[in-house]
Amino acid sequence: MIQSMTGFGKASLQLPTKKITVEVKSLNSKGLDLNVRMPSLYREMELGLRTLISTKLERGKIDFGIYIESTSEQTSTKVNVPVVKNYIAQLREVYPGADETELMKMAVRMPDTLKTEREEIDENDWEQIQVIIEEALQNILTFRKDEGESLEKEFNLRIGNIRQYMNDALALDPERVQAIKDRLQTAISELKVNVDENRFEQELIYYLEKLDITEEKVRLTNHLDYFLETIKGTEANGRKLGFITQEMGREINTMGSKSNHAQMQKLVVMMKDELEKIKEQVLNVL
Repeated sequence: MIQSMTGFGKASLQLPTKKITVEVKSLNSKGLDLNVRMPSLYREMELGLRTLISTKLERGKIDFGIYIESTSEQTSTKVNVPVVKNYIAQLREVYPGADETELMKMAVRMPDTLKTEREEIDENDWEQIQVIIEEALQNILTFRKDEGESLEKEFNLRIGNIRQYMNDALALDPERVQAIKDRLQTAISELKVNVDENRFEQELIYYLEKLDITEEKVRLTNHLDYFLETIKGTEANGRKLGFITQEMGREINTMGSKSNHAQMQKLVVMMKDELEKIKEQVLNVL
């Protein structure tokens, strides 16, 4: 079954002092375009994460993020007391009569008055985070499969429409052939010349063979069947579907150039319209 490249997955974890949220979303792309956002605390794990995500999601413009929300009253950022006292002492020399409160306000705005204690990765925490990373990735895969089912229904509808329009066009073929014969007969009559009937029939057959669309009908039918067969495959096949639609387009265009019949050309235009809708959606297929 086909999968869409569009998807979203999310999972959360509550730890004693913080809440961890993992989000991953993807849009269509020709290849893998991966953007990872995560706290500096876990930056050393990024390479392994990239490998995991690329293996699971394969293709698409992917945004992956790990977000931390502190739920503890404690903070890793503290006032650098010696630095603040030093600033106050210096400011007192500059403004001898200044109020202590005002000196404090000025001091805390100075550089290095706050210091952040670097956290170390808690292995137990990271193991739990890995679980929700897998959960978020599984959620986006489920989303992609659901979107793929919708795409498959759309493709079946559009392929069925093209097949019907093609059959309707072929049903007009006897009428088209007779119209060509009548047009040539009329043109010869207007010339008021004697024509060898056998030679005329030979030339007419040659002309009609050049306008025959049987081969295009056979090839287009094969492409339609191959498209439906491909969307039921188990591998990522978006690129293959794109190639098949190109071949379908060639056959439809050739039918249009050969048809030489107003109603058949209208049906060809309708086939092209359905094919364009397929091409737009194929861009979303993994």
